[in-house]
Amino acid sequence: MFDNDLLHRFLFDECDVRGEIVTLGASYREVMNNNPYPEGVRELLGEFLAAVALLSSTLKFNGMISLQAQGDGAVSMVMAECDHHKNLRGIIRLKDSADRPQGRGVGELLGKGIMAITIEPERGERYQGVVPMDSDNLAECLEHYFYQSEQLKTRLWFATGEHACTGLMLQALPTQKHADPDENRDHWETLGTLASTVKDEELLGLPHADVLYRLFNEYQLRLFDPSELRFRCSCSRERSANALLSLGREEVDQLLIEQGGKISIDCQFCNQHYSFNAGDIQALLGDQTLH
Repeated sequence: MFDNDLLHRFLFDECDVRGEIVTLGASYREVMNNNPYPEGVRELLGEFLAAVALLSSTLKFNGMISLQAQGDGAVSMVMAECDHHKNLRGIIRLKDSADRPQGRGVGELLGKGIMAITIEPERGERYQGVVPMDSDNLAECLEHYFYQSEQLKTRLWFATGEHACTGLMLQALPTQKHADPDENRDHWETLGTLASTVKDEELLGLPHADVLYRLFNEYQLRLFDPSELRFRCSCSRERSANALLSLGREEVDQLLIEQGGKISIDCQFCNQHYSFNAGDIQALLGDQTLH
């Protein structure tokens, strides 16, 4: 696969516009192995993964960025996150009553709900921006968010296939190279029109450099070295143990009784299974005696 798990940034020399293009292959397939859902549902999760990969370039510090939505439709929750090391993971959840939901996109699958971009630095305050779910597709929702909340003109295109998902983003920069805002505005509109001609099979099947040349060969474009992405879950036995400790002795004791002498914790992202028997719990709780 071309440009497997790579993100390229690029700049246009003739105008104040930047861009990014990403293809997730192996990482996408690992996420999908843990989320065996119908095509439309997988497509939605793929778009969230590609989107958060593109958004990860905004992290200028150690931390995590996530994109999450909850709704009253057949899909109750979808979330993707990426950290400053370009470790990526995602998850999607269906309502209990949804067997194999049909349909595509934010509007049909999530219904009415709330979407948010969350930035969590390792040090400092957590930031969350609400993304209005006023469109049927994720690209338009995010475009509206950037324009309304960040005052940044942004265009996005996503494509999801059986083995990969991809994303392309254009974003207008504050006027720097050209003092004439009208000229910059004309370039922005032209670039958006050119990018809108991209086909899903091109995004999914061609190297990034070829996609960009096909779209923007009339412009001088600088393509930077890529960033590598990978699927990696942050779960661990230690984290699961700490989660049990945070519950307190009485609740852990009750869980141990309810689950027949062994507490099981499953990671929703990677399906890793962690098991704690009475001896494990006793070691965690120290001198605190279980009833």
